[in-house]
Amino acid sequence: MALTYKALAVLLSYPSPDVRAVALDAADAIDAEALVPAPVRRAVRKLAEELAHDDLFDLQERYVWLFDRTRSLSLNLYEHVHGESRDRGQAMVALKELYARKGLCLSSDELPDHLPVFLEFLSTLPQAEAASLLGEAAHVLAAIGERLHKRASAYRAIFGALTALSDAPADKAALAAMMAEPDDDPTDLAAMDKLWAETAVTFGPSDVGCPKAEALVGAMTAGPAPQRRRAGAAT
Repeated sequence: MALTYKALAVLLSYPSPDVRAVALDAADAIDAEALVPAPVRRAVRKLAEELAHDDLFDLQERYVWLFDRTRSLSLNLYEHVHGESRDRGQAMVALKELYARKGLCLSSDELPDHLPVFLEFLSTLPQAEAASLLGEAAHVLAAIGERLHKRASAYRAIFGALTALSDAPADKAALAAMMAEPDDDPTDLAAMDKLWAETAVTFGPSDVGCPKAEALVGAMTAGPAPQRRRAGAAT
């Protein structure tokens, strides 16, 4: 079990006073375990320093524009597979039931496919199992990282760390297909209204390696149940 996953979950959570208070501690934990390369750890620390010292309102505004208003950067993993279709709801129910079977109970406002929640779950698993599960989502994570890199966002360091932790690289064809999709501009309100009106948007065809609900759930079912009680807390 690796604390690095929990630390990354904290840094990727909505910037709150609690997140600000532990941001540098999270970077220290990642440094101490040294599961990701030193250059990536330095980039993660830069993000942690921003979270610890920048104006909180500015941090929150940047976060909302990135992850809440930009659908191609959504932190909800199944949204990149199923969009807002009924299939996503069914997949999330299955994932939440799996968390419960593993002894993890989410609060009513936590989505099981939300990446910080998923990382909290991975922090309770043996490292090999956690790395394997990350590999199932490698294409989505790599695409988000590339898009954050184009925006010069410090959050790209989180996805660099996740890429390093995964036991498999992103499939090149799947990643290329995802990157060929239009990248949202949240300042284009007309385009955003049209995009959000769609019911089943995907970012790359599922038959070339995008993580499917069945693959994630199937992989998670294997292995011993962790003893942690709860996933998704920010601290």
